[in-house]
Amino acid sequence: MDVSFTLGLVATTSILISAGAVMLFLRHRRQAQDTAAWNLAVERGQHIPASLHPVIDPDLCIGSLSCLKACPEGDILGVVNGAAKLINPTRCIGHGRCALECPVGAIRLVFGTSERGVDLPEVDEFFESSRRGVHVVGELGGMGLIRNATVQGLQVAERLGKVLERRQQPGVVDVAIVGSGPAGLATALGCRAAGLTFRVLEQGTAGGTVANYPRQKLVMTEAVELPLVGKIGKRQISKEELLGMWTKAISKANIQIEERTQVTGIAGEDGRFTVETTQGPVQARKVVLAAGRRGTPRKLGALGEELPKVSYRLIDPEQYEGCRVLVVGGGDAALEAAIQLAEESDAEVALSYRGEEFGKCRDANRQKIHALAEKRRIRLLMKSQVAEIQIDQVRLELGGKPLVLPNDYVIVCAGGELPLEFLKKLGVGLKRYHGTALGEATPVPGRPRVSRGSARESAEDRKSRRLALTLFTIGALIIAALAVVGWEYYLLPKDERRTSVLHDMLRPAGIWGHGVGIIATLFMLSNFLYAVRKRWSLLKGISSIRRWLIFHQFVGFMSPVVIAFHAAFQSNNHLATATAGSLLVVVCTGIVGRFVYGLVPTRDGRAEEYADIVGRFERLKSRLEPTLKHVSDPKAVRQLLERATAPAPRMWLLLLFLRMPFDAISTRLRIAQVRRMFPSREDYRAFREDLFRLLRLRTQVGFYKSLKRLLSGWRVFHAVLAIFLVVMIAVHIGISLYLGYGWILL
Repeated sequence: MDVSFTLGLVATTSILISAGAVMLFLRHRRQAQDTAAWNLAVERGQHIPASLHPVIDPDLCIGSLSCLKACPEGDILGVVNGAAKLINPTRCIGHGRCALECPVGAIRLVFGTSERGVDLPEVDEFFESSRRGVHVVGELGGMGLIRNATVQGLQVAERLGKVLERRQQPGVVDVAIVGSGPAGLATALGCRAAGLTFRVLEQGTAGGTVANYPRQKLVMTEAVELPLVGKIGKRQISKEELLGMWTKAISKANIQIEERTQVTGIAGEDGRFTVETTQGPVQARKVVLAAGRRGTPRKLGALGEELPKVSYRLIDPEQYEGCRVLVVGGGDAALEAAIQLAEESDAEVALSYRGEEFGKCRDANRQKIHALAEKRRIRLLMKSQVAEIQIDQVRLELGGKPLVLPNDYVIVCAGGELPLEFLKKLGVGLKRYHGTALGEATPVPGRPRVSRGSARESAEDRKSRRLALTLFTIGALIIAALAVVGWEYYLLPKDERRTSVLHDMLRPAGIWGHGVGIIATLFMLSNFLYAVRKRWSLLKGISSIRRWLIFHQFVGFMSPVVIAFHAAFQSNNHLATATAGSLLVVVCTGIVGRFVYGLVPTRDGRAEEYADIVGRFERLKSRLEPTLKHVSDPKAVRQLLERATAPAPRMWLLLLFLRMPFDAISTRLRIAQVRRMFPSREDYRAFREDLFRLLRLRTQVGFYKSLKRLLSGWRVFHAVLAIFLVVMIAVHIGISLYLGYGWILL
């Protein structure tokens, strides 16, 4: 039996090692591909996101990779240096699904970057601006994506429903909603559900920005739940379909939209506003600005742009039949306009873009535009800019050379600009955000620091904490109940248990012990629901991934304890022992991945101190340069300085420990050798002290990197051993049934 067990153990270990090696190889290959994609984006200058985008903290990321599969736009996130990273920034349009699918909160949604700022209104956690009573949601507040804008509209309506007292005032509505796009309509539906009175003011037609999209444009990639209406939208939906759904929702909720009503100002104060419009004043207690940016299209600044032939959106391609049309821009709007003109009319189409490649659009649009260019239906003018627009032609600069293009119409699709003057007139404060997180916006003056639009996020945190507390209480009660039932039996020595009246019931094969084992096994297998939840799209909308992880942890911690009660705290056979051991290893690797891995910083936790010492060394080097010119061997000192300020080494942890003593001895010898080269003892001591301090920090950096690299394989071990555990459990159950332990069948 022992020989068979040994052979089985060797065979099983070999299989596990092979499976782990395959998984590590696949992970390494994926990471190499994603790193190459990121480096290519940097090389092409396409590494700066347009607006709202995710930023992943590598010190918190546990490598669950659930965020990679969450984005509806495809491979926007990848794996670089063992953590998730935004590898295709220009294609990110701010869905935010990745942040929702991160089980440990390692992803923040931020506005702008350190290289490119974004001007946005300052709002608090309930989207209230610096002017009290005036809320900003949707595209105007930085949330251009339809689903996100809709959710913000619902959130602000929910908030207003809680803070506004129900009272009737003749001629006064509770809320004046400016704009009838997704954010405005969602606000109206939310207000209707909350019992608030409101008026929807739209300067154009119902639908706002969406109504001005080109025909058949795909505008939505996720469904959203609306009050009084239910779920609308689907993974891919056209402009016409979405507007049809909104029209039905408006009709069902009996919402009246006041079209052709432009807001020119807001007078009064919170609770007593007078919204000035081109159709007369509107009295309201609160105001929600849900307008888009397309009302203020971004101009080219070229001569002749004021000509009637210039427009800023494509509505109907057929009106350009037989014309020469130049589309300007490199985003989805520009590409889709050019594609529609080429496919739905016989217009002669040219597309001008200042970049070398289309980096701010969807892959489908990029592929289609290049296919049409190959068929000569579209002329691509890359690295070009419009210099002057004339009645029958356009002058461009193409690669630094002038180009005259015969032309009848110009369609500029360069996006929209924030209506700064309008917002200033309304008294709404603005701020330029450089990589500011969605939950870390600057507080509105005169109010405490809060999270920008984070009301729902705070609610999610509270729900997660309640779930954790509830599960902890349930676990404690289960353990207490199991202990009370068999307390006397479990404390008996092994030899005395057979004579106990409780033996037949509480032994592993007894009625109680066997039942506990079966229930514990089913309970343990529920742990795989977390993995299924991450991978199966049908479960994506069922609760948050964070709560699934809390349940996963609860089951992981509870399983060994309950199994111990099943085994009556003793080991009677090799199979049971191996199964229990596998369970403990799985739990331990889970603990490493969830709690230990994130404690090891990726950038050593001393980045500022390290940078400060390097700066001091740079100044020291400049002071020593005149001295080094007069010494016999200045090369030795320079080598020490360069070695100390070089990037920290990256190597395996064991190799790092083996090298440390030899590196320390070598460094001390080299420092002693350059003693005579310093003009004074004080300079030498300062040099020696700073050098040792810097080298210690470099050693810590190397240690952190090596430890992080070692622990990065935890997911592989965890997954492989979890699968092995299932096999062991199946064998254990099979043998138990074979031996006649069929308690569950009784």
